[in-house]
Order: sequence, then C-alpha cells, then structure tokens
Amino acid sequence: MAVGVLLVTHPGIGGALLDTATRLLGPLPLPAAAFELPFEADPAALLPAASAALRRVQGEDGVLLLTDVYGASPARLALQLARIAAPCRRVAGLSLPMLLRVMNYGEQGLDELARTAANGGRNGVVVDDA
Repeated sequence: MAVGVLLVTHPGIGGALLDTATRLLGPLPLPAAAFELPFEADPAALLPAASAALRRVQGEDGVLLLTDVYGASPARLALQLARIAAPCRRVAGLSLPMLLRVMNYGEQGLDELARTAANGGRNGVVVDDA
C-alpha cells in the first residue's frame, strides 16, 4: 500500500515537523510534504499550489492530509483539497507524536492510517506529574 502525507499548516509548522521526523527516523517511509499557508493569504488563491503539492505526494492508495488546527484556514484548505482529490482523509491536531506514529505504520491503508494518526496525537499528550 502507498499513502502520501501532506501537512497543511500555518507558517513554520509543517516543514519543521517533517524536518524533525526525518532527523529522528531517517528517510521517511511515506512520501510527505508540507504546504504552509501564510497568515494573510487567500486560501482560494492558493488552492492550485496546494493541489500541486498534493499531487506530488499522492500515493496509489490516496493522501492523508494532516492539519494543525481544526477549523482554521489550513484545515479549510485541506477540506477543499479532499473534495477535488480522492481518496483523501483529513486529521486535525497535528503534532510530532502524530506524525511519527503515521510514519511508523506506513504499511497501513488510508482509513486505518487516519485512525492511527488520531491515536498518535491523543496518546502523545501526557500529564507529567514528576
């Protein structure tokens, strides 16, 4: 199975997370890229560029779109991408634990990988009472 991963985020987030994941894991097992939406940008105007980024990582089994904040401009842009490119799944709340979990389970299909991403994000939040 081959799923691509596109991080659709606010500036400075997606690229930094991909760089860190690559530093920790070495070459990533899934094609991945970041599309960072500038704060002042018109998401509709950037749809063609975001769509091109999606096509660059699209695997034969689809694309997992990871966004930083549900409902924010990057998430709304990811929704537009999901409507024009299939199959896609979207997961919000992007974090390093989420991305690492996705990359460690790259053999999964798109639906299962979306659930794995969400679980990675949830399980990555820990209250440390030490």
